[in-house]
Amino acid sequence: MRLSETGEHGLLAELERRGLARRIENDAAQLGDGLVVTQDALVEGVHFRFDLLGWRDLGYRAAAVNLSDLAASGADPEGLVVTLAAPPETELDDVLALYEGLNEPGVAIVGGDTSRADSVVLSVTALGRSERVPGRGGARPGDFLVVTGPLGGMGAAFRSGRLARPPLRLVEGKELARDAHALLDISDGIAVDAGHIAARSGVRCVIELERVPLADGATLEDLEFGEDYELLAAVADPGPFAVIGRCDEGDGVEIRLRGDAVALGGWAHFT
Repeated sequence: MRLSETGEHGLLAELERRGLARRIENDAAQLGDGLVVTQDALVEGVHFRFDLLGWRDLGYRAAAVNLSDLAASGADPEGLVVTLAAPPETELDDVLALYEGLNEPGVAIVGGDTSRADSVVLSVTALGRSERVPGRGGARPGDFLVVTGPLGGMGAAFRSGRLARPPLRLVEGKELARDAHALLDISDGIAVDAGHIAARSGVRCVIELERVPLADGATLEDLEFGEDYELLAAVADPGPFAVIGRCDEGDGVEIRLRGDAVALGGWAHFT
């Protein structure tokens, strides 16, 4: 069995089954005293290319995608730990620009590591604290599915030859975390990430594409690109957030467009 066959979540399930990892079902790890920890790695040629973004934008992106996991945990960020691996011929000014971007969200870098590598690999660990982490497993039949902002912008930007900056939804995450039954960020595409809620909660997530707010220039096909880093929540009361569907009895995800079932893909790791 290869990783291309199991995929990321098949790998995680196997690690849990064998007792080699535990409590990895949500966007971030929950430890004692409200501590929330998450980690993401950006690999040159896989997650970014320097013809699509510069060093400062790379730094901001690396910080933002980790802070997105804290937002999905309703957490206040406390610090970032940064590991950078890069070729030895990398310009110092480029690395300084990278760290300027990492600092842009206003969360302090409190540690990390550096290493030599053939290409750039940037790994960030974000630390925060939360009074309540909804997780992915509490959605109930009858819940509304809501998002915190427009989707498809990252896919539209990629089509135009660039990588857009992820939004920061820490304020919205704290608001949703107070009452949401399930909460995560949209990194792999709305269909894939709704599937995580469905699988963990034991519900069927029904998404109505005509209700999904699209970013400027985005099409429905751009929803498959992922990396929008808005938040998706299952809630009893949608409040100010855009309703894009509901949770029903059953399992899996149903994507509908004006009443008709349609297929919608998303990002798949190791393929």
